[in-house]
Amino acid sequence: MTTPLPKKLVRGSSSGVAIMAVFDLLGRKWNMRIMWELNSDPLSFRGLQERCDGMSPSVLNTRIKQLTEAELVFTTSEGYKLTTLGLSLMNTLNPLRDWAADWEEKISK
Repeated sequence: MTTPLPKKLVRGSSSGVAIMAVFDLLGRKWNMRIMWELNSDPLSFRGLQERCDGMSPSVLNTRIKQLTEAELVFTTSEGYKLTTLGLSLMNTLNPLRDWAADWEEKISK
């Protein structure tokens, strides 16, 4: 499975526009969850697997490779960690989280 990256064909777009690549990457099963779990602390492979409800090692390995190739995650002596780009992405998503909470409240009435 190829990693969605800017200037390459991605699901839903043949233009290679960066926003479509990031939506494709984050829309792949487990990628957002992995980034969410790494947002606070570095985690070992096993620790990350446990936090992600025991996903299979092969799936976790594939997702880590994708996120590493996209330069959002890297490996340290402490385990896996978000890169500066990965942290920036998570901070950028905060307003979207706020919007989603408002949306949930409005449509739940």
